[in-house]
Amino acid sequence: MTNFSGKNLNAACGGPQGGGMDSRRNGVAEVSPNYLAEMASSTISLEYKQTEVGVIPEDWDVIQLGDCASYVGAGKTNTKSRGEYPLYGSTGLIGSCERPEYSGESLLVARVGANAGRLNYVCGEYGVSDNTILIKTKPDHSIGFFKYWLIWKNLNTLVFGSGQPLITGTQLKELALPLPSKTEQTAIANALSDVDALISELEKLIAKKQAIKTATMQQLLTGRTRLPQFALRDDGTPKGTKPSELGEIPEDWEVVELGKLLAYEQPTNYLISHTKFLDEGLYPVLTAGKSFILGYTNEEHGVFTNLPVIIFDDFTTDSKFVDFPFKAKSSAMKMLKPINKNTPLSLIYNLLNSVDYLVGDHKRHWIGEFQFLNVAIPSKENEQTAIATILSDMGAEIQALEQRLGKTRQIKKGMMQELLTGKTRLVQPLNKE
Repeated sequence: MTNFSGKNLNAACGGPQGGGMDSRRNGVAEVSPNYLAEMASSTISLEYKQTEVGVIPEDWDVIQLGDCASYVGAGKTNTKSRGEYPLYGSTGLIGSCERPEYSGESLLVARVGANAGRLNYVCGEYGVSDNTILIKTKPDHSIGFFKYWLIWKNLNTLVFGSGQPLITGTQLKELALPLPSKTEQTAIANALSDVDALISELEKLIAKKQAIKTATMQQLLTGRTRLPQFALRDDGTPKGTKPSELGEIPEDWEVVELGKLLAYEQPTNYLISHTKFLDEGLYPVLTAGKSFILGYTNEEHGVFTNLPVIIFDDFTTDSKFVDFPFKAKSSAMKMLKPINKNTPLSLIYNLLNSVDYLVGDHKRHWIGEFQFLNVAIPSKENEQTAIATILSDMGAEIQALEQRLGKTRQIKKGMMQELLTGKTRLVQPLNKE
């Protein structure tokens, strides 16, 4: 789900902002798993009732979305005009328009096509194409609450039609939802918006760190930038370069065939003996594809422990650097190991990725040709290790941030389950008149 404004939902249009997170690392606040408990200042004794939308607090109502909305209908903006105002469609921002047909806060739902059911929030002045349904809430409701409820509801489940997927305004109007007071709607929206803001900042920080690592790789792995301890000759003068078949390289580097650095192996003896994987277990079951970890097993026979290793697959351009024991899913996986144990494999892995050696037809490329490819590397093992350590540290920092991001997304998912059903309350319920 995309927030086109890229801002805290409430702050984007000048509305109230929720409370922040309390601890900060890498310049980004970290959400606590106990965030819900910390926000609820005291235990609240609640009464619940069974309704058509499930068990909800006694003081909540059940209402149709159409009764909470001031408008639900397809956009009417001319998509052929061009101007200074943003134009939104089923895929997001699709261009500009001369006349803004709409203003203020709105929820947009892709009406037709492959993106049918996709939800976005916008505000300001803008146009909306006719393949997108626009929802405006009445003033006595929080649009943020409805945004998160619709995300939690998962509108993709309402899409029908195989040839041309479709969702209609009538379907949306007839959706029944649990409805707390405006105060509680706002509190829920602010809490979830805070976590969304944290997720956004983590995503930006990861992208920034990855860009820095990429730039560092381009400098260190080509020798264009030398680490200070390796940049000078014994007499104190700066080291120069020399010509090679790969172009100019540092004078004390060498061009080496990959076949002299890496040994090739298929995981024939390390395959898992069954196809059912556990959610948790002693050893991950790996593939080199995008899924990477398919599940876990407690099967100890044939666990691969000769680490680290580079794994890749005949049928994908993905590759992974693995430094933990694992089982392999199939013989389609291939493995590369260093011939000399003093050669840091992580350096070779980063080098191969930086020059796109791992892109292409792996089956042909690695089995038939990889050993003849040339790479330039430092002649001294201590410089190889120093470069590998720097890049490894940068990679570990990115991995730690990605783990934080994953944890925060899981916390948000749990928060939505608790807050949008009333299982956890952020405000003291009032007696209904």
